Amino acid sequence: MSLRTRAPWVALPAVLTLVVGASAASSATGGASDASPTAVTYDLLLRRGHVIDPKNNRDKVLDIAVKNGKIAAVGSKIDPSRAKQTIDVKGRYLTPGLIDMHTHLFRGPEDAYSDGVLGLPPDGFTFRSGVTTALDTGSAGWENFELFKKNIIDTSKTRVLSMLNIVGKGMAGGDKEQDLDNMNAAEAAKVAKKYPEIIRGIKTAHYEGPSWAPVERSVEAGEIAGIPAMIDFGSAKERTIEELLTEKLRPGDIYSHVYSGLRGELGEDGKLNPALAAGRERGVLFDVGHGGGSFDWNVAMEGKKEAFWPDTISTDLHVTSMNAGMKDMSNVMSKFLAMGQPLKDVIEESTWKPAQALGRKDLGNLSVGSPADIAVFDLDKGTFGYTDSFGLRVDGKQKLVTELTVRAGEVVWDLNGRTAKPWKPGAVGDKTHTEHAAP
Repeated sequence: MSLRTRAPWVALPAVLTLVVGASAASSATGGASDASPTAVTYDLLLRRGHVIDPKNNRDKVLDIAVKNGKIAAVGSKIDPSRAKQTIDVKGRYLTPGLIDMHTHLFRGPEDAYSDGVLGLPPDGFTFRSGVTTALDTGSAGWENFELFKKNIIDTSKTRVLSMLNIVGKGMAGGDKEQDLDNMNAAEAAKVAKKYPEIIRGIKTAHYEGPSWAPVERSVEAGEIAGIPAMIDFGSAKERTIEELLTEKLRPGDIYSHVYSGLRGELGEDGKLNPALAAGRERGVLFDVGHGGGSFDWNVAMEGKKEAFWPDTISTDLHVTSMNAGMKDMSNVMSKFLAMGQPLKDVIEESTWKPAQALGRKDLGNLSVGSPADIAVFDLDKGTFGYTDSFGLRVDGKQKLVTELTVRAGEVVWDLNGRTAKPWKPGAVGDKTHTEHAAP
């Protein structure tokens, strides 16, 4: 069953629909239009990269040209003389900018994830791993989303989307996340409908009680707003994962932390809980959400054995997880390479599948006219250790390393200075850049 079939909300709102003119379409192959005396001049040309673009079924060496923050041409021989800046990425993989489906970015002065110290400012932790779009999953609720938007979303170069918490106060910690009176489907849906481009789902998390109200109200809010619900199933024993996946969730709703082993994903017999397969059959999507405590090699390796791969790969990025086994998006992706999943599938689960799950099909691809969000990776060979959340290591032979990240046509991460001019005695650099310049 495809993501399109599972999720009725994947169609973009009208305000997001891309209209690509005939001139852009004619340049898609980098062919005859390149010879035209009136051909456009590109802002950026990435040459000779091995393009993996699952939406367009591309898996070969191509050039990508960018103009005005969008993909302008894709072809095998785009004339570099037409580009203001050309970067040769031969021998490296060129993909759509990654979409991290699970992050916590509502950084602030409080003591939790909601306007709190456990969140991270996105730009410092996204671009260096190829991420251009990050989904904050429930840090903000319907009461404080406007503050999140003002302080984080509107000030970040990273495209920040949101799964709005069904709890009005968001992930404010402790008893605040157990307060059923602060879980309001109508209010959450109202805020979600006000910001349809940004709020792409409803989140429930960390609830410990016996009530199904957090899940039911999240699904209800999602139904009203036409968006999915994402479930962090908490730690309650009274509610079961079987009932959640086979009765409570809709096609296109998302179960996160699928390899945690903390919520009944693995049976006493060492096999995956049959509820996972039953949920997938119903159209429920499964997200990694690695985090600091939600990735267990025992579950993941059984998933490999049973061919139960994730629909979407994500980090659950926050202050604790980034310095533990998770580290960053490219490291989590490399774990699936270590398990034997093909690179093209790992890329799809980090780009096009998240875009579909979020109803943002303008993202996660390299189509002409799409935002010029691009990642360039080295695939290093050697011996690399990958740890789970519980101190267990699996060794792999490959590791993705982010060489370059482009966001809306601008190079925002350049590991080895490919866009810089070589130094020589007497050279003068660009003095317009100062250490503490305001953004």
